[in-house]
Amino acid sequence: MFRFFSKVWSNFREYIVLVIVVLLSLIILSQNQNLQVQKVRAIAFGSFASVSSIISDLFSTTDLKRENRELRETNAKLMLMLSKLRKYGITNDELRNLVQFKDTTAFPLIPASIVSKSLSFVQNSITLNAGSKDSVLAGMPVLNDEGLIGIIQSTAEEFSIAKTLHNVDLKLAVMDERSRINGILKWTGEELIMMNIPSTYDIEAGDRIVTSDISSIVAFPIPVGIVEEFKPDASGVFSYIKIKPFVDLATIDNLFILAVVKSKQVEDLELNFYRQ
Repeated sequence: MFRFFSKVWSNFREYIVLVIVVLLSLIILSQNQNLQVQKVRAIAFGSFASVSSIISDLFSTTDLKRENRELRETNAKLMLMLSKLRKYGITNDELRNLVQFKDTTAFPLIPASIVSKSLSFVQNSITLNAGSKDSVLAGMPVLNDEGLIGIIQSTAEEFSIAKTLHNVDLKLAVMDERSRINGILKWTGEELIMMNIPSTYDIEAGDRIVTSDISSIVAFPIPVGIVEEFKPDASGVFSYIKIKPFVDLATIDNLFILAVVKSKQVEDLELNFYRQ
């Protein structure tokens, strides 16, 4: 301890002496009743108070900056935690809906999750964590509780790739659920449309579109979307029918593969070649 004080004294001797002298001077000034000395004392104490206030403000500002930094850090951590909890909540709701959907259908469903998404303007595809070891085959429909997502294109042992509805190479036979009118569903690179529908046919905005029973890929009705816009095309012979899909691919992570695939011979005759 003595060595510490000795070191402090040797390093800061001048400053210590200055502080002692100033304190003694202030004490002496405070005891003197002379009028001029009192004026000097008032000025000295006023200056001292001003300097003390500035120093206090500086320390307070430093403390506030530190507290603000700590609060911002805490807020950032809470934001990340909240985002993670929200994702868990969304995933939980999605999985709950899928479980309920599976319980209410007699069709063989293979659960899968999306590993990656290739979302281009013309050739959207997704990679799934289910493959040939899970009995996944090319041509099987991919769906969730809202509707059709796409068709399995190729498989490996543990993974598979599916073309989504937003893929120019995927063309599906679909029909208007109300009027039973059939057409071909196609992605143009910008819009999902039904082709080859004469303008005189009975199709209205708001009609539900499902997969057609004449399709060799999906020969039973799976919801696809609704008619968002219906009007004659430039020729006036056919209709321009814009479809809004039920499934928003950007918001899903979990889905099912319907373990049904039609005869390959019939499949080869279909206009839709999912392996193109």
